[in-house]
Amino acid sequence: MATNKIPPAPTWDLESIFAGGSKSADYKKHREQVKSDLEKAENMLAALPEAIDDGSLNAWAEFVLKLQDLYSNITLVIAFSECLASANVADNAADAITSEGYVYYSQWQKLRTELEARSLKQSDAAWEKLVAEPRVAPIKFYLNELRDIARSKMPVELESLALDLAVNGYHAWNQLYDKMAGGLRVDFEEDGKTTELSLGQLATKMSDANRDVRRQAFEKMTKAWESREDLAAMTLNAQAGFRLALYKRRDWESPLYEPLVMARMKQETLDAMWGVIDRETHKLQPYIEAKKKLLGIDKFRWYDQFAPCGAAEKLYPFDEAGEFIYDNIKPFSTDMAEFVKMALKERWVEAEDRAGKRGGGFCTGMGPRKLWRIFMTYGGSYENLLTLAHELGHAYHGWVLKEKPYFATRYPMNLAETASIFSETLVTDAALAQVTDPQEKLMLLDQKLQGAHTMFTDIHSRYLFDRSFYAEREKGVVGKERLRELMVEAQKKAFGPLLDESGYHPLFWCSKLHFYITDAPFYNFPYTFGFLFSGGVYDRAKEEGAVFADKYKALLSDTGSMTTEEVAQKHLGVDLTTEEFWNRAVSRAMADVDEFVKLAGSLR
Repeated sequence: MATNKIPPAPTWDLESIFAGGSKSADYKKHREQVKSDLEKAENMLAALPEAIDDGSLNAWAEFVLKLQDLYSNITLVIAFSECLASANVADNAADAITSEGYVYYSQWQKLRTELEARSLKQSDAAWEKLVAEPRVAPIKFYLNELRDIARSKMPVELESLALDLAVNGYHAWNQLYDKMAGGLRVDFEEDGKTTELSLGQLATKMSDANRDVRRQAFEKMTKAWESREDLAAMTLNAQAGFRLALYKRRDWESPLYEPLVMARMKQETLDAMWGVIDRETHKLQPYIEAKKKLLGIDKFRWYDQFAPCGAAEKLYPFDEAGEFIYDNIKPFSTDMAEFVKMALKERWVEAEDRAGKRGGGFCTGMGPRKLWRIFMTYGGSYENLLTLAHELGHAYHGWVLKEKPYFATRYPMNLAETASIFSETLVTDAALAQVTDPQEKLMLLDQKLQGAHTMFTDIHSRYLFDRSFYAEREKGVVGKERLRELMVEAQKKAFGPLLDESGYHPLFWCSKLHFYITDAPFYNFPYTFGFLFSGGVYDRAKEEGAVFADKYKALLSDTGSMTTEEVAQKHLGVDLTTEEFWNRAVSRAMADVDEFVKLAGSLR
């Protein structure tokens, strides 16, 4: 399965969605239809009777269904353009279409905002009449949630104004950051050659077995971002300032209110999770100490976090990685395995390692097409293989929900991570069960523990930074020097003794795109939640075996129609607001520390 040189990874098929990319005539026609449908929806709204009763029920139902249909089609506009722009940062036409898509999304949000305002004017009995209507009943949860959120918002006129201003202000900062990051290049020296790399390509070097390569990648990335630090600070402050001004007008006391609403999660759940992590993270210390000895280093620095252990030289050709994932998922779920085979055969994945791509990875749905696409840069490492399994997990989640009405497929990000991390864990544990080579076993154990380390330290530091940054931003603009200080303070608290004092990453606030995503404030805690929650789901799968596959699908199917706590209670029988679940989950995540230390010691 392994080799020292692998063939190029595949590019994805976007032509079957809209032939011609950003210049596609069909894509343009779709956007024109969206524009026309938005006008129709506005007319429907204008003619909509103020009250819900037997005579107006059909008109109300038709408007809600039109709103749902528009959401799906606007999603396709934005998802397709962002795929084009991610695969080719020079595709300026795709960037322009993304901006166009956000204009449509803003118009759609104004329609939704008007529906929110009108929902509050209805009696509970009248509203129940609407959500019980047979065509609307499958999206009852979404509509009830919409009405609840409306109670905490500004008057409709102000909400509409905020949405208008966000298109060319708030969201434009996000797009500017993406363009800025996508355009950065560095000259990288390796094997006597100098090559120009994008940040996406450079990121793959951070898991290289050679420390000099990792260090160079980190230093080059840092230097590249230093040249954009002023702009990044301006962007971050502008986005946060917009949010805080809006929150103040809505009387939202905490910057965490919005992310928790988006996560359909209680503050008590979040506090319980971080409380356990804060108390238990130090138990990863033996793992880090053993890793330092294996790597022959005395100081564990930022660029050592993803240093491979064990069979580090193994490279996995993309096709064989796909087979590996398929083979190790099949014993649990034939349905899930066949989905993986289909997604790879239909070229849903953009994986080629080349210049001109954005960094990172994602999975995105194509709205009414009920298709998904995965973006990543595949370099052949086991870490890359896990990223592929992770994103395929996301896609499978969407696939399970594909027959549901679109509003019932809108699950929160924290539950979205359940399927992706479950897929990773399934693949790694299946591989561990089969492995005979101690070096390969060490590598697999390292990958598992790296996951726990990242979720309990790196992600935690992002959360702590966001909290402290927003607290200071409420008082005024936070300068780049202070942003560096806040980042280091957060890393010191989250990593504790696991990271050497010489090894912090002061510019992480600048280089991590998650801080700049306007669609999702506090884009951090959902990852750790998903990591631990998926562990609970995985434990249940191990207990029950293949019969759990259908129950797993049922759990995923409910993620768009329940709160986070309700999903956990119904499908796992646990209370997420207490520490009991999180104590077990965190202990489970660190269960391999002793085995890793023992094996590492025997191989030195």
